[in-house]
Amino acid sequence: MLSESKLQFEVCMRIITGVAKGIKLKVPKGLDVRPTADRVKESIFNILANLEVQVGRNAIIGANVLDLFAGTGNLGLEALSRGAAHALFVDHSMVSLATTKENINHADLSKVSEVHRGDSLKTLDKLAQSRRSFTLIFVDPPYNQGLVNVVLQKLDNIDVVENGGLIVVEYSKHEQLNADWQHLKLVRNERYGETLVTFLSRWKG
Repeated sequence: MLSESKLQFEVCMRIITGVAKGIKLKVPKGLDVRPTADRVKESIFNILANLEVQVGRNAIIGANVLDLFAGTGNLGLEALSRGAAHALFVDHSMVSLATTKENINHADLSKVSEVHRGDSLKTLDKLAQSRRSFTLIFVDPPYNQGLVNVVLQKLDNIDVVENGGLIVVEYSKHEQLNADWQHLKLVRNERYGETLVTFLSRWKG
C-alpha cells in the first residue's frame, strides 16, 4: 500500500459543520482527483437535511454511508461529521485511498470509518453477497466515462440500498441518466455550473 508519508498534499476543502467542523481536507498534488467543491457539498447536505418528510427519517443522523469513488473521502467525512453512524469508503486508486486515510485520521473519524480498495462495481456485488446494506450512498465517478448509468443500474438491481435509502449521484452536465429503473425513484435534480447532482431513493416491495 502506498504510504501517506510519500505523498505531497495541498489543502483545498474543509469539513463544513458538525463534530469535525473546520478540519481542512487534503488533495494529492499534481494528480487527477476532482473533489466536490465546498459550495456544491454544502448544498447537497442542506438538501439531505430537508428530505426527512419525503423519506420518513433524518437522512444523515445515524446513517450507514457508502462513499463510492471516494477520492479524498470528502462527502463521506462530511456525513460522519454531521452524525452518520459509519462510512465505508471505496476507490480503486491507491493514491485516493491513501488520501482518504490521511483525511480520516486528521478529522479523528477512524473509529467510524472503513476503507476498501477495489473496483466500485465489483465491490457492490461483494457487498450484496455479504448482505451489507446502506441508508445513504454517494456516487461520484469520473466524469464522461459512462460509469454513472452503469453504477445506478447496479444499485437498482441489487439490494445494497436499504428500503427508502438515498443515493446522491454527481456527474457532468454532458451526461444523461437513462432512468430505466425498477426500484430507484427520482427525488430531486440540481445543477451547479458544469456539475449535475441527482437525489434518488430506492423502494422495493
